[in-house]
Amino acid sequence: MSILSATSDFFALDIGTTAIRVVQIKGGKTMALARYGSIDIDPKIAQSSANTDQQKLLQAIKQVIAQSGISTKNVAVGLPSDKVFLTVVDVDRLSSQELEKTIRFQADSLIPTPISESKIDWALLGESPKEKSKVELLLASVPNDFIEHRLDLLESIGLNVIAFEPESLALTRSLMAPGTVAPHLLLDMGDKASDLVVTLNDAPRLIRSIPIGTDAIIKAAMQNLSIDKDQAQQFVYKFGISKDKLEGQIYNAIESTVSSLVVEIEKSIKFFNTRYPNNKLEKIVLTGGASVLPEFPLMIANKFSVGVEIGNSWRNVVYPTDKQNELLTISNKFAVAVGLAERTE
Repeated sequence: MSILSATSDFFALDIGTTAIRVVQIKGGKTMALARYGSIDIDPKIAQSSANTDQQKLLQAIKQVIAQSGISTKNVAVGLPSDKVFLTVVDVDRLSSQELEKTIRFQADSLIPTPISESKIDWALLGESPKEKSKVELLLASVPNDFIEHRLDLLESIGLNVIAFEPESLALTRSLMAPGTVAPHLLLDMGDKASDLVVTLNDAPRLIRSIPIGTDAIIKAAMQNLSIDKDQAQQFVYKFGISKDKLEGQIYNAIESTVSSLVVEIEKSIKFFNTRYPNNKLEKIVLTGGASVLPEFPLMIANKFSVGVEIGNSWRNVVYPTDKQNELLTISNKFAVAVGLAERTE
């Protein structure tokens, strides 16, 4: 699912809160990693609409493209979860043309922004698990002004945007083996929020953005231990939610925030189980901050009695063996960029 059509010669651009990442993959029978790179940015730049900050953002994008050696101007761009509305809906089984009309007609009651101010896209998932006469659709909407502004911005430095895609869909593509049938829950903990996707038959069936990320956990450590941000970051990433380190001080400081996230994961699993009662969750895959927060994977495994795996963003990509250590070290930050680069449609 994308907002624009795709082409085979392109690179992926993931504009994150604290970094910009690019990946180019050469397709064919196997997907081979061609180019990749990242550059850190000030979080204020990513969030700001001020012209000076936008120019700094463009400078950083140009810099990372140059450093990675990417020459194509065609680009697939990730859409941040806070800008995209995604939902799974049941609609009557109709022809493609009738389906298009029905979705346009019903969209106003399904999406949060007026249809006249939104870009809408949808993908057919298959039969509804609730009613045999209906089919399941994944429906996406993005405000026009966000798309147009980002398009203008990237075109101003000579880039040709061939696709916009929700980050959660890119995540699914990179972290899953193609053709995975059994339900998997993917959790990508970012700075400001955590993206959660539950897949079934190789497609997302539940997509949520939970407004708890690493920033909230670090802030909790700062406030409850009266320490500065650098110290809090150091402690959180060194000790995580280990009860026996530093007499459990870090655990006690951040436990409430982490528990709030776990409660949201639990709600999502219950919702999935209610809609798809015959499909048991097989695995939870963690990436982003969720995969590097000490003891968090173990906590999740114990809580939900299900296998937990640290996601490998490069799992479907061929790359030189001498790059393995470097690529695995940065894997938890590249899931979106790699997934965008793996687009084939």
